[in-house]
Amino acid sequence: MNTTEKSPEVILTTPVWVAGVALRAIFLIILMVITMRVSSPQVEHLRSLLETPDELIRVALGFAVCVWLFINLFILPRDPGAYRIWLYLGLVLIPLSVLCAVVIW
Repeated sequence: MNTTEKSPEVILTTPVWVAGVALRAIFLIILMVITMRVSSPQVEHLRSLLETPDELIRVALGFAVCVWLFINLFILPRDPGAYRIWLYLGLVLIPLSVLCAVVIW
């Protein structure tokens, strides 16, 4: 294949774009909820939280991951084909992530 050839343009329709953005957003929000639940402290008092470094590290890492996911929620893909990929992946990953969230809760 010649490297100077351009790949054919991907035509992005509005329904595919809307579905891709919506499914991507839903998936990232579910991941944030799972991360918040898993990284929540297991102790009841703040004083106990500061005494055990394990809890503090888990809460700090969970907070950092939630902030990273929240930021990525607003950074949309630049590639038009990515919306079609998110459409297909979202249809598979959202039910699995909801199942995971239900099992974790």
